[in-house]
Amino acid sequence: MRTWLVAIAMTVGCLETGAIIASGSEQAVRPSEVIRLFNGKDLTSFYTWLVDHEHEDPDRVFSVVDRIDGAPAIRISGEHYGGIITEKAYRDYHLVVEYRWGVATWGDRKDRTKDSGVLLHCQGPDGNSREDFNGPWMQSVEFQIIEGGTGDVILVRGYTQDGKQLTPRLTATVSEDRKWDPDGTPREFEGGRIDWYGRDPEWKDVLGFRGREDVEHPDGQWNRLDAFVEGDSLVYMVNGVIVNKGSHSTLTGGKILVQSEGAEIYVRRIELGPLPEPTSAAAR
Repeated sequence: MRTWLVAIAMTVGCLETGAIIASGSEQAVRPSEVIRLFNGKDLTSFYTWLVDHEHEDPDRVFSVVDRIDGAPAIRISGEHYGGIITEKAYRDYHLVVEYRWGVATWGDRKDRTKDSGVLLHCQGPDGNSREDFNGPWMQSVEFQIIEGGTGDVILVRGYTQDGKQLTPRLTATVSEDRKWDPDGTPREFEGGRIDWYGRDPEWKDVLGFRGREDVEHPDGQWNRLDAFVEGDSLVYMVNGVIVNKGSHSTLTGGKILVQSEGAEIYVRRIELGPLPEPTSAAAR
């Protein structure tokens, strides 16, 4: 494992390029070299979406700060629900995200765990997580970021224009109901959540919660997420540790959304790259 992680790290600095292939009704990019979705200056690779505001951002939920811990970063205030969404769709990639929590929390999550996430394979119209298309998300597979639960998989439902509900499905080996276990029993999930392997059974939705086995660094420190998606398979890593896996996903490509969900979060790196060779994501 260390060998292919080193190989991935060595690809940073390559030019932005990729092959275009079909993904549902959209064209999806399969990266052949590193694509820096955050260029350190602005959000040109993204557009914004907020509940009740759609593509407007009157309260500057999303901004780029010149310097946080010595480098530029995207600041997501968390004040309104929504996200930044990639202009293009992608598939078959290695995604790297580096983030840390801010201080502010908002609304009904003011005293609850800090919450965000990265939605992969987003498909359909903006806001389709609600039937009126004023929802914060899209049909997708989430890489959950939440105190105590970073690394969970969440299968996010969506709706079609004619009101039909679309529910992603994914197979994972699990024990203890829905906790990922590489030696567990294969189970197909239709919607819902698949817990990362170390999620504390005593988890509580309270601000500052920290589980006994948490891989996420303590509040205020930077964390690295790696997602390897190949075809209908995915692998999630948090700070270099494999925390979740799935296969036979009904979603295999789409846009990428970084959530605003009631807590301030800073993101200093969002990059896509090709999958490592010769190891396939499905075999990891």
